[in-house]
Amino acid sequence: MSNYLALKYYHYTKVEDPVALQAQQHAYCEAHNLKGRIKIAAEGINGTLSGKMTDCQSYMEYLRKDPRFQEIDFNVTQVPEPIHEKLHIFHKKEIVNSGLPVEIVPSSNRSDRHYINGKTFQQMQGEEDVVIIDVRSKYEHKLGKFKNAITFDIQNFREFFPLASQYSFDKKKRYLLYCTRGIKCEKARDYLKKKCKVPHVYHLKGGILDYARDTTGAYFQGVCYIFDNRLTVNINEKNPTIISSCYLCQTPSYRMVNCANPTCNTHVPICQPCCQKNEGACSESCRVAPHKRPYNNTGYYIKSIPTPMPRSQNDTLSRKG
Repeated sequence: MSNYLALKYYHYTKVEDPVALQAQQHAYCEAHNLKGRIKIAAEGINGTLSGKMTDCQSYMEYLRKDPRFQEIDFNVTQVPEPIHEKLHIFHKKEIVNSGLPVEIVPSSNRSDRHYINGKTFQQMQGEEDVVIIDVRSKYEHKLGKFKNAITFDIQNFREFFPLASQYSFDKKKRYLLYCTRGIKCEKARDYLKKKCKVPHVYHLKGGILDYARDTTGAYFQGVCYIFDNRLTVNINEKNPTIISSCYLCQTPSYRMVNCANPTCNTHVPICQPCCQKNEGACSESCRVAPHKRPYNNTGYYIKSIPTPMPRSQNDTLSRKG
């Protein structure tokens, strides 16, 4: 049995003083040797942490004692070792970068949210009046997605909204949104309801990760991209498949890497043999680039982030691992 946990969580709620909460979170995580990334904004909190089981359990209790976060949900996974190497706590304008105006802020009241749990989502997928929409970026849904889901050719979440505004929605159908954890769907749902006037919009509570926990992962094809040093996790226990292919040789592969050339830094699937042959680069020109990073056998490189005390919404508190 593993002694380590990985936590993924978010919660929309009004935060009067995000900078103060940032400092409090940093102090607590430092004291309990928790590592990961937390975004804090006036609209709420969005985090992913890992550490010893007892420290993670204490953190969940600590956060829920705050009235603003007493109903927060955590996706909890046992891991063989911490999945983060550093701690970074950011003060941001949004807890997920959508670029939407301030009136598109999801309510913290659960009764206002149109959630569908994993088992219900699974049952609804075959119904004729149901349309499934993936709100994630292209590099994510290329690795894995639900069968028959509509996907958009977008590089980031901000690009979803102009494309959605041009989409021809059938007002008689029911639309089920999904993403990795649910946080993007909160804003996407409100946008479709308020700006696109789509009457029947729901989203998968807890996203793909909770779906995997609550079901056997049926109807999910491929693997789920995840924002920590694991990069991908398996979802479908019933009939797993690989739907992505190596960027270089086109053999089936879901092994995501960043090109070892930091000037390129392309984020694509590259199989292990091709990575070894090209020293972690996505092309010959990148392999011989003057500032290419040494291939570390993973293709995952830790970003270097400065550590100033917070002065503005873009500042961060961080700790080296």
